[in-house]
Amino acid sequence: MRRFLVVCLLLSALVAQLPAGYAQQPRRGGKGATATAAASSSRSVAEGITAEQLREYLYFVASDEMEGRDTPSRGLNTVAKFIATLLARWGVKPAGDDGTYFQKIALRRARLDPAQTRVELNGQSYTYGDDFLAVPRSGTASAPLVFVGHGWLMKKKNVDAYQGLDVRNKIVVVAGNLPKGLTPNDPSNGQRGVDWMEPTEYAQKMGALALVEVPDFQTLAAWDRIRRNQQAGGVVTVTRLQEQEDAQLPQLVLSPRLAAFLFQGEKHSANEISQSMSGGEPVAPFELNPAKKLSFNISGQDESLSTQNVVGIIEGSDPNLKNEYVAVGAHYDHVGTGQPGSGSRFPSRDGSKNDIIWNGADDDGSGTVSVLSMAEALSHASRRPKRSVLFVWHCGEEKDLWGSDYFTRFPTVPLQSITAQFNIDMIGRSKKEGDTNPANKSLSGPNEIYVIGSKMMSTELGELSERINQSYLNLSFNYTYDDPKDPNRFFFRSDHYNYAAHGIPIIFYFDGVHEDYHRPGDEPQKIDYDKMQRVARTIFITLYETADLKTRPVVDKKLPSELTN
Repeated sequence: MRRFLVVCLLLSALVAQLPAGYAQQPRRGGKGATATAAASSSRSVAEGITAEQLREYLYFVASDEMEGRDTPSRGLNTVAKFIATLLARWGVKPAGDDGTYFQKIALRRARLDPAQTRVELNGQSYTYGDDFLAVPRSGTASAPLVFVGHGWLMKKKNVDAYQGLDVRNKIVVVAGNLPKGLTPNDPSNGQRGVDWMEPTEYAQKMGALALVEVPDFQTLAAWDRIRRNQQAGGVVTVTRLQEQEDAQLPQLVLSPRLAAFLFQGEKHSANEISQSMSGGEPVAPFELNPAKKLSFNISGQDESLSTQNVVGIIEGSDPNLKNEYVAVGAHYDHVGTGQPGSGSRFPSRDGSKNDIIWNGADDDGSGTVSVLSMAEALSHASRRPKRSVLFVWHCGEEKDLWGSDYFTRFPTVPLQSITAQFNIDMIGRSKKEGDTNPANKSLSGPNEIYVIGSKMMSTELGELSERINQSYLNLSFNYTYDDPKDPNRFFFRSDHYNYAAHGIPIIFYFDGVHEDYHRPGDEPQKIDYDKMQRVARTIFITLYETADLKTRPVVDKKLPSELTN
């Protein structure tokens, strides 16, 4: 605690010292630049983005003192202040709430009170954590039970768990898996709440009082971690998004022991249901013995919290086009800290029991500081592009894209005025020659970067991206994951997705998964800063030229059906 407070007290001094030379002096291609052509201007300005500068910023953003930048956390807030302080120094216009750089996001933390959370089956009491887990939402239930199988509705797949079933005023019991033959991609096809519903949402719509889940293998494997998180940090949600989407049913997850007791003497045993979730034949819905009495009380406590996106604007030079924007963004959060040893959130590959901080240097400290360096370089430019550039540092990407979801639903500039979005998420690692580690199989090389989505919506934007790269540093653009059917689903897994879902053409830059992805080893000393410089400069020139087009990039394609919901 004391160490962190010292870091916070020294933040202003650090900001003053580390980048002072960059902030106070025109950079190459800055105010002294004489180039008049757009391409020449963008390239000279891009030279202000240097490996040395990126390294200085990243060693702060991904330091142990930032404690892994979880959302929400004091480390994340410190990095937000760090970014905002530099933006103010460079004269970047605030574009958050009330004249600040911060778009505030209200959160709600729900914690369980284990002492007041109880389950009884036929008069026998069971223990939270050992026998059951619960969604930390207060509620009680005592009613007849109906097993409804998987519990899903997917109209396009002719999947309906409730055909002919009346579950009003009953407790539904579900098998915690997808329907047989379906993949995680399938629920994204169609409109949620109309074309498809997940089990809790569907149970609530059908009039059930509560939902009880028989867990699949993945949930059982994560049981201890879920219990620790519920008891320690609780479950944090975005208040404004939660109110729009989530079902509010009381919900339990049963241990194998309690599930066995629940189905004892029934038409099917808990073991048969578990086997059905592991590839066996589905178990048809059935009502449990009406004499069987399951009752429970979930006691939850809510706490109000907040976090923020960081947003700034550098205005364009054209009086008519400066009210349009080209957006560039990264997520400045990561996954926080774990517990020593095997209790860590993600185990260390080297077996270390000491490093409990997930620094997130590549993910996505590399994107965070690249966007910061772009803002700095453009702030010193003698010639700016016609359109304004919107810089957004998203929070909560690791929590299901919270920050970009929130920004695109409640934007601080008109969403229709954003002509394109460039997303930078992991551009700092390189596969070294002779590396045979299977975990680094898909890691890109020193002059290579994965490019995703550049032509999915706008042929013009994709061709511009290629043309600029070939005439500049000629990086190796790898389009392996630029595929709607990519089994890794990378298109869904970073902030650009929420912009694309609103019809904004995007380009996503990504170095690939590696041995330190979501592990304590993702530290700044492992970054290839020369590669970061090359990639960041290429992205900057592309966004500059996009902002300088006479007309916005034409959106001539709809997103493939696999990428919409």
